[in-house]
Formats: sequence, structure tokens, C-alpha cells
Amino acid sequence: MSYQSLKYSQSDNAIALLHELSDEVAYRIIASTFESAKTVTQISTENEIPLSSTYKKIKKLVKSRILRVEKITIDNAGKKVIFYKSKIRNLEFKMGVQGVTLELNCMVS
Repeated sequence: MSYQSLKYSQSDNAIALLHELSDEVAYRIIASTFESAKTVTQISTENEIPLSSTYKKIKKLVKSRILRVEKITIDNAGKKVIFYKSKIRNLEFKMGVQGVTLELNCMVS
């Protein structure tokens, strides 16, 4: 598995991304999927987050490229089951005279 470093400056919406990452629900979802891919139901149950909130936050995190779809399967009832995994390995936040910088060490798909 390879990783790449992504840098976001203030003009690259670093503040918006940091805001998204600093949410407690987002943190718990990301941390829950560091090691292994999980379904929305698994994430919701393990972290005691309402299922609807988990779905909404995962949708935002996938759109922000923080989570990725690891695999899609079909269960015994014929329903599609999506497994999500965190792309982030670590994150560094800097704030200084020149503005805000956010550096993410992410998995390359």
C-alpha cells in the first residue's frame, strides 16, 4: 500500500477541511476505519452514533476524500453492502503568519 502527502493551504479550503475533520462524529468514524474497512451499520454500532448521522457524515467524508469505498458486496438478502476505510494515516495542522496549512498523509487508491 502506498501513501502520498497532500497539502492544503488557506486558499485550498484547509479551514473547511479542518472544520470537517474536527467534528467528534467525523473523528470517531475516521478512527474506527483506520485499520479495517467497515459498513455503516458496524461504524454506527461500534461508536454509538445514530445510523442516520453516520450515513450523513460518511457521505461528506467520502466527498471530501477522507474515506474511500474499500469494497461493495451483496448480502444474503440481496442488498448492497458498502465497506468504508479511512484514507488518512496522519494529519499535521500549522497556523502562522502566512495562514493555515493542513498536511494529510493519505493512502493512494
